[in-house]
Amino acid sequence: MPEGDVVWLTARRLREALAGRPLTRSDFRVPRFATADLRGRTVLAAEPRGKHLLIRVEGGLTVHTHLLMEGRWRIGPAGPPPRDHRVRLVLANAEWQASGYSLGLVELLRTAEEDTAVGHLGPDLLDPAWDGGLAAEAASRLAGRPDQAIGEALLDQTLLAGIGNVYKAEILFLRGVHPWTPVRDVPDLQGLVELAHRLLDLNKARHGHITTGDLGRGREHWVYGRAGRPCRRCGARIERRDQASRVGERATFWCPRCQPAPG
Repeated sequence: MPEGDVVWLTARRLREALAGRPLTRSDFRVPRFATADLRGRTVLAAEPRGKHLLIRVEGGLTVHTHLLMEGRWRIGPAGPPPRDHRVRLVLANAEWQASGYSLGLVELLRTAEEDTAVGHLGPDLLDPAWDGGLAAEAASRLAGRPDQAIGEALLDQTLLAGIGNVYKAEILFLRGVHPWTPVRDVPDLQGLVELAHRLLDLNKARHGHITTGDLGRGREHWVYGRAGRPCRRCGARIERRDQASRVGERATFWCPRCQPAPG
């Protein structure tokens, strides 16, 4: 599942290609909105909200999409629409065409009603207005789940929006916290939230989730995807186990020495 930084970069590219230009193609390939036609309307903005994308157009309408596990957008010069069963939405102007592949969600709603789609989300880690107040709110929401494992809580977008499985594993390693530690036993929740914000912010304008500071291929992560390999810090064997989340079991990685088990 794409994480908040990937969605932020996708929104920027959609904005650069579509904003300020009238649409010449509007092709919704989902049954509910198959007859919707946005041609002639100017795209006003393309904004990320956690892992959601909001494309606003003239007339008070918003195209709301979510990439879920496999979705992606391809942007290229205007041309014939793609003939691919995976495409769920095509938006184009005279210069550029944006095609949404395998999008998990596509809907059209009134801009004034965007909160019905994203109002349930917690503070967005890449909110342009991010400050200590939003960090404190996110920490407070986490603290409201004292008995939940921190690895589960970090993936709950209603508590804070933008963290996915990669950042969950890496943040917990960097803070020395075992993924199954109850939230109540995690020291300095606000510091953990601020670390999450910094990591996403540092990576938002580039491909890849770099958490080690090393851009070399295969050296980007501390523990994620490294089960059975030695910890980069202490040499212990990295562990892997599935952990519950709101979208089902997700693989979790940790170092048993750097992140000792609770109790």
